[in-house]
Amino acid sequence: MFPLNLDTQSIQIMGIVNTTPDSFYDGGRFYEKEKAVEHALRLAEEGAEIIDIGGESSRPGAQPVSEEEELRRVIPVIEGLRRRSGIPISVDTYKSKVAEKAIEAGANIVNDISALRMDRRMVEVVKKYKVAIVLMHMQGTPSTMQVNPSYEDVLKEIFDFLKERVDFASRNGIAFERIIIDPGIGFGKRLEHNLLILRHLERFKALNRPVLIGVSRKSFIGQILNLPEEERLEGTISAICLSIMKGANILRVHDVKEVRRAVEVAKAIMGR
Repeated sequence: MFPLNLDTQSIQIMGIVNTTPDSFYDGGRFYEKEKAVEHALRLAEEGAEIIDIGGESSRPGAQPVSEEEELRRVIPVIEGLRRRSGIPISVDTYKSKVAEKAIEAGANIVNDISALRMDRRMVEVVKKYKVAIVLMHMQGTPSTMQVNPSYEDVLKEIFDFLKERVDFASRNGIAFERIIIDPGIGFGKRLEHNLLILRHLERFKALNRPVLIGVSRKSFIGQILNLPEEERLEGTISAICLSIMKGANILRVHDVKEVRRAVEVAKAIMGR
């Protein structure tokens, strides 16, 4: 088993494996178990330090799937990947039963877009199994978050939310050193909100936890470039390089090989 690094100085790549038919970029490509496992192994070969496996789309407007369907999609993939690799595995879910079964199958991280709010039992699962947890900011739910997102002070409100969630997790028995924070690019944010978050990402370092950033091929890049998802790689790389200069630690991406090359150059220039 590879060690899970959760310090606040390192830069790691988290490769995305969506076992869904409707994710915004790669929906349907890795819906079958064997395709998903092979893709995960390929991402690891290309330089991913973590593999993030999800069975429910969180794209804007997405509708929830049943617990049973999510389990059917993700557990065989996690089991298959764990049999063939010791790479840290993250399960992208807000459902405690899915998280528990995923951990038992070999997952090391729970990536919860609701930051422990949608399923009250989730905090107990994370505490019991002593895994890491990603606490993400989201205004609304995937089905409603882009209807009319608004803030009085987007940076302060997200910072205060993440601080409260970190404090909540710590009070409820989750070790501080196992917590990762994510400002939630694209989750209940307009273009100007996303740009402000990335421009001032260093502010979130005051929480003294690793910062995960997910910009890969997202709609704000498409808005800037007026390009569809399949043509947003260069915009993704630009946003990622600027993010690591601002303190990002974990980069959640679809295109591991290309991002890894860009990150290595950026790290050399930064002296990291």
